[in-house]
Amino acid sequence: MSSPNAYWPAHLPRRLPRLETTLAFNLRVSAARHPSHRAIGFYGHDLDWRTVEEEVEAFAGWLRHQAGLRRGDRVLLFLQNCPQYVIAYYAALRADCVVVPVNPMTRASELRHLLSDSGAAAAVVAQDLAPVLREAAQGALRVAVVAYSDYLPAAPDYDLPDWLREPARAIEDATPWRDALAAGHRAPPPEATPDDLALLPYTSGSTGLPKGCEHPHRTFQHTAAGCALWHGQSAATVTLGLPPMYQVAGLNQCLHLPVLTGGTILPMPRWDPRLALQLIERYGVTHLPIAPTACIDLLTQPDLAERDLGTLRRVTAGGAAMPQEVWRRLREATGLPFIEAYGMTEAAATTHLNPIERPKAQCLGIPFFETEVLVVDPETLEPQRQGEAGEILISGPQLLRRYWGRPEATAEAIVEIDGRRWYRSGDIGHVDEEGYFFMTDRLKRMINAAGFKVWPAEVETRLYEHPHILEACVIGVPDARRGETVKAVVTLRPGSTGQLDAAQLIEWARPRMAAYKIPREVEIVPALPKSAVGKILWRELQERERAKALAESAA
Repeated sequence: MSSPNAYWPAHLPRRLPRLETTLAFNLRVSAARHPSHRAIGFYGHDLDWRTVEEEVEAFAGWLRHQAGLRRGDRVLLFLQNCPQYVIAYYAALRADCVVVPVNPMTRASELRHLLSDSGAAAAVVAQDLAPVLREAAQGALRVAVVAYSDYLPAAPDYDLPDWLREPARAIEDATPWRDALAAGHRAPPPEATPDDLALLPYTSGSTGLPKGCEHPHRTFQHTAAGCALWHGQSAATVTLGLPPMYQVAGLNQCLHLPVLTGGTILPMPRWDPRLALQLIERYGVTHLPIAPTACIDLLTQPDLAERDLGTLRRVTAGGAAMPQEVWRRLREATGLPFIEAYGMTEAAATTHLNPIERPKAQCLGIPFFETEVLVVDPETLEPQRQGEAGEILISGPQLLRRYWGRPEATAEAIVEIDGRRWYRSGDIGHVDEEGYFFMTDRLKRMINAAGFKVWPAEVETRLYEHPHILEACVIGVPDARRGETVKAVVTLRPGSTGQLDAAQLIEWARPRMAAYKIPREVEIVPALPKSAVGKILWRELQERERAKALAESAA
């Protein structure tokens, strides 16, 4: 537990009044308060809050009347950050439906499970991803297809890639986005309550099958309201929409916060440091949520010194620790500290935040509003003393309700201690004398590759589909830029020697798994280390790689 003398910002309350409204209601409020204020800026094409609300209402009407959805039905979103993502997201909530956000790098074999497990009845897909959705879909699925160029100005004053400029084209068995908006339907009055299911984001697990996290409106209302207060956001805040909106961090930073406060969102479909710098200057970006790898790219731009970054007020992110040297260089370039945060899909994105006036580098931060944190012995769940390492357990109003259709996984992840629900993070860390938390290791076999969570069992499951693979062990290896990267150590079936090399296996994996899951390194060995009962000793391989990296850095 945090020290009784733990630091807490003097200007912040300890508790937040509970919001008894839905996420969709936040949009109505901002549209009523700031109807003509810029809500979305997309490379020179701006939409005000009145327009966004009108398009949300129109698409919600299409979902209910044309797609035939009802309260509680699931809507899958399969596209990059863009204006349509914002509108489709809030339209699904306005229609009393549940959003299933999906990584646009997901392959058909992975998407098939998400569609089946969630029972999605409708999908919004980018036109370049429509073939992936078509291959994955089984059974009836109502589809609206998006062209990013629909929201670009006629002559954008930005050097945009061809894929972003591609005109809308007809997709078989799919309704064009513009046609859906023009259909003229309107959803019935909303009936959802704060306790209705709002989001079903998926997180992979040690079993290799992604699990849906049940989040009612109120879990994300808590993190949105708290983060807005923590970061001092208002209608004047301009957020560069870098974090992917399919991730809970991106949902919180790029959707929930701006919609709650009536600020401005600048969605970036894909990371491009040149375009990011242009948007910061031209729109006067004040809030910059950015992953460490993207921050490194930004700081190495040759014309950085010539850019005006003076409007920035906050640079922040979670998911991966910011290297100390990058932390220092960012402060030199902007005059701002990097505000690190910590959270997970199961906890609506945020459980810890660094105080703005007293951040610590490579630190998770202090527990969020009304969030209790324990550091315990992972075997006995007995609390550890201050400074001692143990598993981080979290309890608070932002915790998921349960895993969708997975009672066994829910029972493993959530424990009850003294009548209170605690989520087992699987991360090993400690707390200092001021109540700041630090992560030192992981209990679970999770790889953090540039902020993307990769579960080895999921990758191993795919590798075992290769006809020449006998055994596979996937581990994380140190990487100077990504923090960690994925490595596969494999053995071959009898008679397969010489028929498969590392490059061939990597190429085989490309169409079968999302890009961030693909092993960047492959080692083919005669045998894998095993315990007396035949269990592959993944930790031994992991430690060997870390020792090798340390030796190379010291050389």
